Amino acid sequence: MAWRLEGRMITAPRDGRGGVTPALIAARARLWLVAVLIALAAIGWWSTAERMRGMDDGPWTALGTLGWFLGVWVVMMAAMMFPSLAPTVALYSRMAKDRAAPVLFTAGYLVTWGAAGVAAFAIARAGGAIAGDVLAWDRAGRWVAGATLLTAAAYELTPLKDVCLRKCRSPLGFLLGAWRDGRAGSLRMGVRHGAWCVGCCWALMASLFALGVMSIVWMAFVAALIAAEKTLPWRRVAIYGTGVLLLALGLLLFVAPDAIPGLTTPGDQPMPRMQPMGS
Repeated sequence: MAWRLEGRMITAPRDGRGGVTPALIAARARLWLVAVLIALAAIGWWSTAERMRGMDDGPWTALGTLGWFLGVWVVMMAAMMFPSLAPTVALYSRMAKDRAAPVLFTAGYLVTWGAAGVAAFAIARAGGAIAGDVLAWDRAGRWVAGATLLTAAAYELTPLKDVCLRKCRSPLGFLLGAWRDGRAGSLRMGVRHGAWCVGCCWALMASLFALGVMSIVWMAFVAALIAAEKTLPWRRVAIYGTGVLLLALGLLLFVAPDAIPGLTTPGDQPMPRMQPMGS
């Protein structure tokens, strides 16, 4: 398949890697769409900061009710992911004939991340029911948090991470390889792209839980790592740099957690359950 963008004939390379150049070409032609996504991300950051104010209990912060957490999670994902998603949506908007296509694609992307949030909530609740307060800081919480960060650092170097990241960094290759016609096809493509993104970023999101999922500081830190991996031209530098940072944080959690800037150290008592705002 081939597409013409601003006078250039763009084809999908045989190895499925489209690179970011076609997406950047499309982004320049769809600045309004990129601006909308960036504005939505900014609103998401503001809303998340407001809703999470005073709720950071450090590693393994309680998640509240499913409805409240899922609402915060979806807004958080929009805030963290939309800036790096914008070039892909812009490229898709150029390739699709239906004006609703980019909206449906983005909605499908958020559906996948919403499902990932439900899975994370279910794991947290099941773990809490089975282990009780074992994740309290004075018990195993500190060590499990450190191990989570070390696991995330190791995942950076796995073949699965590499495959998923290549899909995220190659918008044209992904779109041509996953192309489906119609509005249902747009939604399915968004869901599929979100699945590759979850595969790429799940360990980084686990690190966010281990550092404080209700901390705007750690949310920004993880979002910056995700954006760097997806957009910087030096892919291996971004991957290894992320791995080193996660490794350092994991080791510090083991030996000197007080040396980590911005980390909220929980008290000795089991962490209280978070209640929805306004309850």
